[in-house]
Amino acid sequence: MPEVIFSVDQSRSMRDQEVPGHNRWHPDVPNAAMVRPGDEFRLECRDWTDAQIGNNDSANDVRDIDLKRCHMLSGPIGIEGAEPGDLLIVDILELGPVPQQVGDAPGQGWGYTGVFAKANGGGFLTDYFPDSLKAVWDFHGQMATTRHLPGVRFTGITHPGLFGTAPSAELLERWNRREQALVDTDPDRVPPLGLTPDPEQALAGKATGSDAERIGQEGARTVPARENGGNQDIKNFTRGSRVFVPVHVKDAKLSAGDLHFSQGDGEITFCGAIEMGGYIDFHVDLIKGGMEKYGVTTNPVFMPGNVEPRYSEFMSFVGISVDHDTDTNYYMDATVAYRRACLNAVEYLKRFGYSGEQAYLLLGAAPIEGRISGIVDIPNACCSLYLPTSIFDFDVRPTAEGPKVADRGQCAVAS
Repeated sequence: MPEVIFSVDQSRSMRDQEVPGHNRWHPDVPNAAMVRPGDEFRLECRDWTDAQIGNNDSANDVRDIDLKRCHMLSGPIGIEGAEPGDLLIVDILELGPVPQQVGDAPGQGWGYTGVFAKANGGGFLTDYFPDSLKAVWDFHGQMATTRHLPGVRFTGITHPGLFGTAPSAELLERWNRREQALVDTDPDRVPPLGLTPDPEQALAGKATGSDAERIGQEGARTVPARENGGNQDIKNFTRGSRVFVPVHVKDAKLSAGDLHFSQGDGEITFCGAIEMGGYIDFHVDLIKGGMEKYGVTTNPVFMPGNVEPRYSEFMSFVGISVDHDTDTNYYMDATVAYRRACLNAVEYLKRFGYSGEQAYLLLGAAPIEGRISGIVDIPNACCSLYLPTSIFDFDVRPTAEGPKVADRGQCAVAS
């Protein structure tokens, strides 16, 4: 096993660890450890909310979540010799839930999928499902099942939702400036257009005193993906993946967290993967001057891992850039098209006895594939969603006899 260079006691908050992690991007968050190019090492991780969500049958905890505490990241890990302009090679060797532990923290034998209330972040279908929802998943080796979605069982494509390098001071300032400008276009929007710096609940790793206060005031929130990688939520960042990440500061300062047992393309419920704490093993190396050599300057590039379940049959749902509720046509809008594909899948699954809420949770957690299928045929973009049929213990395909309706239970809801 690789050396554990960032350890986590799952019975304690990330704030109370021997070496705390961080939840803001800032170049001055101190290194928690140092490694050399060529090293292999393990990071232990809390779930992204710092275990605010419980293994229960109520979604009140999702409704009341404090997003200012998120994400809880392990690191930063400094890489000796890394300089701005380099490419950091990050190999994902292995990852999974907390090993040999059963307990109250996500990752200790279980994980969860949540839908945030519209007033607290919402999700991709928040106008259709504005209230908080939750499904708790039990882990059986590589398989996941849930009492909140009976009849479903699938193999997880484990991956980190988030990892990246630290921004430079100049890059951080650009992020904050442009995101504030976006929020200013509609400052009262619910949910908001972005999350600008906020010192409340900020965690700055090993920084203390005025340095920690400044990091809280200036640090970028970790919710979106950016030039440093960050919260990309790409389900194919699984074992065997190699990622080339731009380096913006001395030592690169690599951090990771937000581990997922499984996720559908798009993570459409926002808290939409099967969230967990656990561990991730990395190998790192450097390409000196790699950003300029390969033109990789604004976002990472990666080679997907080759360890994932193989599905041979799908029910695929199509959406076009038309809002069928208002009969409004949008010009080549892939977001609208994918939303309609998701809504078409939800409506289909309701015919088998699932509620719309259950179907929404399923599409966020199961290994569905989302694709831009047509992006040139004006005026309608066309997107598609591929749902594996074998994850169900009943025949989900259309037949002359009609759908097999059954009592499919219910997901956890907010009271």
